[in-house]
Amino acid sequence: MTQSSTRRTLLATGAAALAVGCVGCGAQGESGSSSSSGQELGATGDVPVGGGRVFADRKVVVTQPKKGEFKAFSAICTHQGCTVNRVADGTIDCPCHGSRFRIADGSVAHGPATRPLPAKEITVNGNSIRLA
Repeated sequence: MTQSSTRRTLLATGAAALAVGCVGCGAQGESGSSSSSGQELGATGDVPVGGGRVFADRKVVVTQPKKGEFKAFSAICTHQGCTVNRVADGTIDCPCHGSRFRIADGSVAHGPATRPLPAKEITVNGNSIRLA
């Protein structure tokens, strides 16, 4: 019983810490400030201007439509849930059924998908790109 109580206390404490740590999430936008927030995805140099990079393990794709402007979207295609696998010629491409999404805003450039890729919050601090 003591072990069970300890687990509950630990879980409750962890949940409270997560809730407190998330106060203000998303408020910093894409060029945020804290280098310690979120999980590091990679370096800005890994994302080419006019292109992007798929971080399949994190289920996110980061694009750089214009020099110094970074965007992030879910890497899960809105058509049938496949993971997008490349960024080329201004689009984020899904290998399953050929859907393509624009790198600037995640909108559909070519179906069968009918909904855009959901945006993800990132922060860019120096050369580091992090999920917010």
